[in-house]
Amino acid sequence: MSIQKVAIITGGGRGIGAATAQLFAKEGYAVCINYKSNSDSANKLAQSIMAEGGKCITVQADVSCEDDVIRMFSTVDRELGAISILVNNAGILKKQSRLENMSAERINSILTNNVTSYFLCCREAVKRMSTRNGGFGGVIVNVSSGAARSGSPNEYIDYAASKGAIDTLTKGLSLEVASEGIRVNCVRPGLIHTDMHADGGEPERIERLKSIIPLQRGGEPSEVAEAIYWLASDKASFSTGNYLDLAGGL
Repeated sequence: MSIQKVAIITGGGRGIGAATAQLFAKEGYAVCINYKSNSDSANKLAQSIMAEGGKCITVQADVSCEDDVIRMFSTVDRELGAISILVNNAGILKKQSRLENMSAERINSILTNNVTSYFLCCREAVKRMSTRNGGFGGVIVNVSSGAARSGSPNEYIDYAASKGAIDTLTKGLSLEVASEGIRVNCVRPGLIHTDMHADGGEPERIERLKSIIPLQRGGEPSEVAEAIYWLASDKASFSTGNYLDLAGGL
């Protein structure tokens, strides 16, 4: 009898996170859907997964907060078992702005929510996965952004810089734990149809920019989820420290 693998998806209540949670559950994983504040969305998704026979829990946690991260991982240990996969997806975006108009409060909020959160979740995952610590190995997939390459000038260079940090985290951590049974990879989505564009103050941003995308359209959350799942699967067993760009050629 095989043991059911366990996946934690941070920011799993909407967009890319929700599509990823659905896919992992469909493929037989026990899933933890993490959310920060939108309990309705997370619980609705969990109910949908369980209605189709999947195993799923929701855990409220601000993953930029160390105590919340520790509590979330302890909850998963207790209710689902040993973690196999961590998908770091939670993040925030502020209104479009030039750097000269950004406050320290805004910058620090972006960095804490988008960078510190990934570090903390990776730390707790490695503690559990690493063969050095008696674990059975595992996979971490970080969700970065095409903004890490473009810099997002005149819109959100703070967000872009936070995602650049995630690229570096991916590379460094992948080398740190490669001999301990853990693979660490990264996806870099481009213009994807999610609510995040509304968070930035322009819900129709993809419509404005799609003409510069070689494939002439925005991407779907499910397309990013498929890439995340592949990187987490045994089909990508020789891939670590790599970046998969999902930007329609942009």
